[in-house]
Amino acid sequence: MNELLVNLSMVFSQPTGISNYALNLFPHLKALTPTLLTVQDYPEFQCEAVPNNLTPAQGSKGHLRRLVWTQLQLPQIYQKLAAKLLFSPLPEAPLFTNCRYIIQVHDLIPLRFPNWRSPLTNYARYYVPQILTQAQHIICNSHSTAKDITEFYKIPARKITPVLLAYDSNHFRPFPEKLEKDTNRKPYFLYLGRHDKYKNINRLVTAFAALPNNQDYELWLAGPTDKRFTPNLRVQIAELGITKRVKILDYVIYSELPKIISNALAFVFPSLWEGFGFPVLEAMACGTPVITSNLSSLPEVTSDVAILINPYNVQEITAAMREIASDTTLQAKLSQLGLLRAKQFSWEKTGLATVEVLKKFI
Repeated sequence: MNELLVNLSMVFSQPTGISNYALNLFPHLKALTPTLLTVQDYPEFQCEAVPNNLTPAQGSKGHLRRLVWTQLQLPQIYQKLAAKLLFSPLPEAPLFTNCRYIIQVHDLIPLRFPNWRSPLTNYARYYVPQILTQAQHIICNSHSTAKDITEFYKIPARKITPVLLAYDSNHFRPFPEKLEKDTNRKPYFLYLGRHDKYKNINRLVTAFAALPNNQDYELWLAGPTDKRFTPNLRVQIAELGITKRVKILDYVIYSELPKIISNALAFVFPSLWEGFGFPVLEAMACGTPVITSNLSSLPEVTSDVAILINPYNVQEITAAMREIASDTTLQAKLSQLGLLRAKQFSWEKTGLATVEVLKKFI
């Protein structure tokens, strides 16, 4: 009997976000002897093959095919394997069937910052609440997200367990090697992430432009450009007269991230909302001082080892950058405290907490 099924149908060869979470988590579920629903074979686990065209790699068509597969094919697999419980690393599961399931919720950003033309907002508004209502239990990645689930969907708090996530401690660590052409490089503030509006890069750019002696510094914006947002960002940078001091790096390959994070003067992440905030944790693990928002899950991740700012207040962002730039003692203090804080997070810890929840429902 395959008591627990773990749905890995969304995982693909260049994982980000939810796929990364699923790949880091499932090895720690081994004590429950799960059956993995997966394209790839994992010799240490029992696996059940699923179609290979259900992932974000196929764009919106992949998502749509996965939703159809989840409703029509997944219940048949569940019955065939005589499963007792399905665990899904995202809020997708068969509706109106005998399938018992626990799902993971990462954030409710499509509802906090709705775009009614976006399929994601409609997905979060109409599909997700039905999934949450029928779930045996809900796991989420922070107390902030748990509160959102209760507020937006009226799900009772007793049905939700927050389990904080983690990072790759073998990869994200202080990187002693200096960047190439280091002698010509000015100290730089680093942002890492997408260019979506809620990431608040426009205020970050304005704050950097207001920094006294900003000609002595650079602002690096790492992360995939977006034709919806990046062109306006470039116009703003030009209008502020700081084009030569702001570098838009586009997507940075995974292997290079520890290097550019470790060499930054500070990591600045003034996002208006995050379900968890991986980049902030990764920056602390690299020993880089962090400036981030005092909203959502970010104070849960950083505790008291970062400078927390009101992300809607440009002057606060500028003041935090000026404070770090002018105080080497503060830089060293935040670096050491961040390293200690990051050590409190591990995928093993996340996995063990997840196993405890799943065990109650098998």
